[in-house]
Amino acid sequence: MDEDELVRAWRAGEREPGAVLLDGFHALKHALRFGGEVRRVVTADRAALLALAGELAPDVVPALEGLAVEVPEAVLRGLVPRLHPTGVAASAVRPGARANRAVLARRPRTAPVVVLENPRNLGNVGAVIRLAAGFGATGVVTTGDLDPWHPNVLRGSAGLHFATAVERLDPEQLPDGPLYVLDPEGADIRDVPFPDEALLVFGTERHGVSEELKARADHLVAVPMQPGVSSFNLATSVGMGLFHWMSGRR
Repeated sequence: MDEDELVRAWRAGEREPGAVLLDGFHALKHALRFGGEVRRVVTADRAALLALAGELAPDVVPALEGLAVEVPEAVLRGLVPRLHPTGVAASAVRPGARANRAVLARRPRTAPVVVLENPRNLGNVGAVIRLAAGFGATGVVTTGDLDPWHPNVLRGSAGLHFATAVERLDPEQLPDGPLYVLDPEGADIRDVPFPDEALLVFGTERHGVSEELKARADHLVAVPMQPGVSSFNLATSVGMGLFHWMSGRR
């Protein structure tokens, strides 16, 4: 395939339903490792990419050998909004909404679902997904208009979207399970164990969780803060919530 054909194929792939951009080696590594459907991989230095994979992720080398195509750096920079320092980009297909919803709805659950109500910061959402994958959460649900599969969210998660179920839902579509809402007026988190079936609900740093979702809550839970501190970062709060859950199931 010559350069013009490659560019046309890449642009056509961007228009395919469910297409997502994997920006950099770590996003690509995790997509391959966790069974993502990766369709194209382009790099300005194929040998360097395979060497990096051999050093950091030998398990994905065979897949990369069959996928990676070397192109001039100028061509690569024309394919992506911002070239990652690792010099590689890939196109993949996100899991279908039906499959993700089935994972989120499956009962009994062995780990909580993280719910982010109307998040605003793409990087924060990516960090939350990375935490959820690391702790083994069932998945991450967002409400509102932010796309949890935006390229900047994928960059923030290092591609760990493919290690957990990530979906945007309306509030009335949330999976079944007891709602544990993080709220400053709630009970001290140290006194409230989180069951595996829980939906852990987090609002924005500025506004917190809406009155509508708080009214549906089975439990309001607070993380103690020093006087004068207004809030924790969203990803920090999620990390504390998931660590609290994990600590209670040894």
